[in-house]
Amino acid sequence: MVPPAPTAHVLVVDDDEPILAALRRALEYEGLRVSLARDGYEALDRARRDPPDLVVLDVMLPGLSGIEVCGRLRDHRPQALVLMLTARDGTADRVRGLDAGADDYLVKPFAYEELLARVRALLRRRLPGPQTRLAFDDLVLEPLARQARRGGRALDLTALEFDLLAHFLIHPRQVLTRTQLLEAVWRMPAATASNVVDVYVGYLRTKLEAGGEPRLLHTVRGVGYVLRAPEPVPAAEGP
Repeated sequence: MVPPAPTAHVLVVDDDEPILAALRRALEYEGLRVSLARDGYEALDRARRDPPDLVVLDVMLPGLSGIEVCGRLRDHRPQALVLMLTARDGTADRVRGLDAGADDYLVKPFAYEELLARVRALLRRRLPGPQTRLAFDDLVLEPLARQARRGGRALDLTALEFDLLAHFLIHPRQVLTRTQLLEAVWRMPAATASNVVDVYVGYLRTKLEAGGEPRLLHTVRGVGYVLRAPEPVPAAEGP
């Protein structure tokens, strides 16, 4: 079954282990996928390797400060949402964080109910809700009707094939790792060793290209897969 929205990925950055553990429990209970980082450099590395939809970011971090991390995130992943946490209640600190690109600000100590409400509000800006149609190039999916077409040709997809293709259509031109696909489509943990993703991408390619159409699902060697437009065929040279 296609979920009403893709599972959001939240990166929590704090050097306080009890806070990290509590935030992870609370956010995972909300159905979110959670990654953790304990300093600014680790946060930037994780954000590069597994881009988050939202970052819950403490201002006071060892190494790089949260303000610096926020600024660098904005340079390399401007679409990521940032909720900053601070033990300081001064207006100047909030202004610095917002000027660095934070989307919201919460002062410690905070109620977890308020933090979760702010996370939900921020994610509503970014993640799509139920859709009646997904389209890319000549490929169209209708999630509510569970129908798929490429050009004028109907595609006979299994439930898992449909869900996998829908996930690619929700994230066009974005390289998706096997781990991300396992977690989002199969709900399997990241540590699972399986070639099921490769097998199902192969099934999809066979069906998507059965009419001689060019490839839409491309392999990014050593990383995963991406849905992108086919490369243009070079014109033949004249005599």
